[in-house]
Amino acid sequence: MKRIINPGKERKSITLLDNIVYSKTTDDKGNKVQLSLSLMIQHGNVESRLANGISAEDYKGGEKHPILLWIPGGGYRGKNKNLMVPEMTFLVERGYAIAFVQYRSSEIAHFPAQIIDVKTAIRFLKANAEKFNLDSNKVGIMGRSAGGHLAALAGMNTDDFISSEWEEFSSSVDAVCDWFGPVDIPYLLNKEIKCINEVPNYRWKKLEDTHPGVLLGGDINTLFERAKKASPPYQINEKVSPILIMHGLKDNHVPTQVSIDFYQKLVDNGYENQSFLYLLENADHGSDDFFSSEVKNIMSDFFNTYLKEKK
Repeated sequence: MKRIINPGKERKSITLLDNIVYSKTTDDKGNKVQLSLSLMIQHGNVESRLANGISAEDYKGGEKHPILLWIPGGGYRGKNKNLMVPEMTFLVERGYAIAFVQYRSSEIAHFPAQIIDVKTAIRFLKANAEKFNLDSNKVGIMGRSAGGHLAALAGMNTDDFISSEWEEFSSSVDAVCDWFGPVDIPYLLNKEIKCINEVPNYRWKKLEDTHPGVLLGGDINTLFERAKKASPPYQINEKVSPILIMHGLKDNHVPTQVSIDFYQKLVDNGYENQSFLYLLENADHGSDDFFSSEVKNIMSDFFNTYLKEKK
């Protein structure tokens, strides 16, 4: 069979630029650590341009893309930054550039290393916006589990946790999507204490070994006070970004109540008109429910409102 067809150009093709170094830092022992991100963006016919000596990094054509940062989970202990690339393609198809960000594992650097890295990545992307054809005035951030917590913390837009890298640029973001993030670390510490004391054969034997315990490290006697500094519900201020919170009602890892309480604190502080809580009826921690068309449309509509429609 031989046919001539005319499929047309529905959209520009998508490119993944991997291993872009955004930070050179150290772990808690002073060892050098190099952090990278990947950038997924509609660049069009990259292979053709490459053949003509024009790299994807140097391509400047068409409308600039609003930026979204994706922050992975994994209990803060380190997760492949690119695991969710396939599931986030829908946002690239809707005009966004997505940066998938690596941050220092809690096993080599305690808090605030993780949020410092996230904020450094934000500033790096703004500093290099022209190079990658990005709109540095429209920046959103999202993440799942530990990544949702770090995204929400970045969305408080405080002046804390700023390194010297790219310091001439702002770390502020314009919109946040928090998927089932353990945003209230004191709450989680109390949950872990209860489980250690009451649940037979619980996976942790000491508070210091739990995810929040390893994240914070240091003196166990000051853990709770330091935990507040790491928790968005205790950092709400007049600069807080619009936020979309999504959490499964059957989450077996991060209690749904954490997100309910966080939303209520935002409302109590006067941010009801820019705070949105969606509870997924049958969803567990990161189950397939989060990748349904309905959830994707909610996310897309949210970011469109606060990024694409931003004046």
